[in-house]
Amino acid sequence: MSQWAILSGIEGNLAAYDAVMNDIKRQVRELEAVYILGDLVGPRPECEELVKRVRSPKNNEIEPQICTGWWEEQCFILHGIGTQGEPTELKSRYGGDTVVKLWNSVTKKTVEWLRYFDFGFFELDCLLIHGSTVSVDDALTPETPPIIMLDRLLRDGANNLFCGRYGQTFEYCIETGSLSTSVTTLDAQNSPQTIKTTPRRVVGVGNVGRTPGEATYTLYNPTTNRVEFRSIRYHFNKGFQP
Repeated sequence: MSQWAILSGIEGNLAAYDAVMNDIKRQVRELEAVYILGDLVGPRPECEELVKRVRSPKNNEIEPQICTGWWEEQCFILHGIGTQGEPTELKSRYGGDTVVKLWNSVTKKTVEWLRYFDFGFFELDCLLIHGSTVSVDDALTPETPPIIMLDRLLRDGANNLFCGRYGQTFEYCIETGSLSTSVTTLDAQNSPQTIKTTPRRVVGVGNVGRTPGEATYTLYNPTTNRVEFRSIRYHFNKGFQP
């Protein structure tokens, strides 16, 4: 049975990516696709080496399909091709040193390549995306209210939403039911509308490169709808720590 390998948050960590690809080869007999849901790059000195590795897969590897993540958006801002003029969010979260590290880790040539990434993928009844259709920074978590989860699923009619922004593995299921909504204005209250829901699911796919020495990712079988979370340990060179 063919499976998908779904990764996110490599963040320029070459050792983590190699470890995950080797684990996929050991675990999966029939691999149909590899998806990287954003944050391929990050403020690491081996980032360009990782990009070369991803763009030139080994003979027995499938070329990954990649969509835009939060770190890619920061690269666009730094190089003046984003929707914002200054890396305000990057500075506030990680400080000025990380801004310099990211600038030095990702070349202009790579940024031009990143520009052509998709925002997400819709395959079968599955939406695969870094955050959500709202934004790349929209972090869906196990604590997200059901009404918000349902909104994110209904926006594109997906039964399964795979996302990577939160950085943890989780499975959030919405069962069959109905939801009544109404809008009240100063003039009047509109008649309630009832939305019927079918079983749907949001899956956090984990994070490959953020935690030194430990990587998590997800295997998905579209035939059986089965999700398997994988957590692996690997040798980490502390010299590469951002």
